[in-house]
Amino acid sequence: MNPYTEKSRMSKLIVILILTIGGFFMILPFIWMVLSSFKTDAEILKIPPTIWPESFNWENFKMLFVEMNFSVYLKNTLVIVLFSFVGLFFNAMAGYGFAKFKFKGKNKLFYLVLATMMIPGQVTMIPVYLILNAMGLTNTMTGIILPGLVGAFGIFLFRQFMSTISDDLLEAARLDGASEFYIFWRIIIPISRPVLAVQGILTFIAGWNSFLWPLIIANDEKYYTLSVGLQLLKGQYSSNYALQMAGSTFMVIPVILIFMMFQKYILKGFNVSGMK
Repeated sequence: MNPYTEKSRMSKLIVILILTIGGFFMILPFIWMVLSSFKTDAEILKIPPTIWPESFNWENFKMLFVEMNFSVYLKNTLVIVLFSFVGLFFNAMAGYGFAKFKFKGKNKLFYLVLATMMIPGQVTMIPVYLILNAMGLTNTMTGIILPGLVGAFGIFLFRQFMSTISDDLLEAARLDGASEFYIFWRIIIPISRPVLAVQGILTFIAGWNSFLWPLIIANDEKYYTLSVGLQLLKGQYSSNYALQMAGSTFMVIPVILIFMMFQKYILKGFNVSGMK
């Protein structure tokens, strides 16, 4: 056997071994968190600590929905996520307009959209709050949802992807009598599925983890999200570690599952061309 081939094979095995060990130690705290959510508080504090629970206890999750109103927080979070996906299509429409339509000031307007990406969200929170307050939308779900419907990064990503779609394809559809909305819905959207998947994942994560803006705009607990509820949980039950682990697990597991289901689209969405 070629000594260089054998050396290369050994190097790969060593790298794989190191990455496997490193990955195990990185995921160990997450595994411990999930398993600890099924333990009693006394078992979590036991020394030496145990990884596997002595018996699976679902009382922690029941307490989240009975004593902490997590059902209300979950409903609000799902509403925010749902409308965030509506905003996703608004971003796609704007990106399509910038990519395939010619109008006066298009480039300047697009550069202005890109410029907003350089402004931290914390800077615009006070002006947006004052505007919504003047409109009477503070402490409402509308006020929570409205500022997150569109985003400069989504518009930019859709515009860059849709710019690669052949103009001849669109012209052929127009010659056949297709309307612009029909072209967008039946041609552009199916071609843009990879980038839609990427933006869908990012949109879900942002909506599911929404914390600061709902905390600022809402002063009634019935409008709080899961992230805000988890923070309240940590404040009210600071010594109940099992309950905190259950709340953290309930927050993290859906994000992990969504990411695992659609992770193959991430690199594909950033690299694939719109040409067919």
